[in-house]
Amino acid sequence: MSLRVLLVDDHEVVRLGLKTLLEDVEWLEVVAEAGDAVTAVQAADRHQPDAVVMDIRLPGESGIEACATITQRWPHIKVIMLTSHGEDDLLFRAIQAGASGYVLKQVGNEPVIKALDAVRRGEALLDPVVTRRVLNYVRQSERDHQAAAFKDLSEREMEILALVAQGKSNREIAAELTLAEKTVRNHVSAILSKLGVTNRIEAATYAVRHHIEDYQAE
Repeated sequence: MSLRVLLVDDHEVVRLGLKTLLEDVEWLEVVAEAGDAVTAVQAADRHQPDAVVMDIRLPGESGIEACATITQRWPHIKVIMLTSHGEDDLLFRAIQAGASGYVLKQVGNEPVIKALDAVRRGEALLDPVVTRRVLNYVRQSERDHQAAAFKDLSEREMEILALVAQGKSNREIAAELTLAEKTVRNHVSAILSKLGVTNRIEAATYAVRHHIEDYQAE
């Protein structure tokens, strides 16, 4: 049984090249083509393909928006995004939109067939180069998110919060940092206010949850 495919790219030459390539594969059938996101969604509705091969960048609405619409309305349709280098943020958004595969345009057309074969077998496929870039982007986004958790704290407040997270009392913190206990108490009050928590336990929990050990000021 053939895998029915919808091709989506705003360049007709690209679509023609892909169509020619895929028509040489006996288990693939190109059932429709589209040059923009709106037409792609309409074609998906009309033809109900098994898979969509779609450029991540399209005129008007992006391929990501079309991917999200298609995967939400018809979960059985799998979307493979065609992407270029330097589009890490778009790739991350494509993941969130529900894309099942990602292929770099620069590496030729053969990976598209491999991606469609993976879809046929019920697998998700990430091009190895894309995989590394996406994972790096996700990791950096997570680091940025965690660092933002402490953006309102001063270097001294970060030091004190880290010690609070270790379960140390104001007296112990004062001794370790050579500060007056009253000064530590004032810093702790400021920390609670900035973090929007009500007590030391909540502050410590917040610090641990956001991995304060990775983001303390040098």
